[in-house]
Amino acid sequence: MFPFFKQEPKPDETYQNLLDNLMLTKKSLDLAYQNFENATDPELIDSYIYEVNAIQKRYKFLLCRLKSYETADS
Repeated sequence: MFPFFKQEPKPDETYQNLLDNLMLTKKSLDLAYQNFENATDPELIDSYIYEVNAIQKRYKFLLCRLKSYETADS
């Protein structure tokens, strides 16, 4: 009836889960960076360095999964 109200197909559940996890991981990474910048105790600094590295690896993993999922659908 009205072509400009055409609905986009909804992404499937797996794709949406990957996007949601990527967003949550990004928020965790931002928080870990903020904690690192405000830390003064050397042991806390070391802890936040490990935390940032772990979250970065998880973010990279999710991003690669998301990209491979997108290319598989194409």
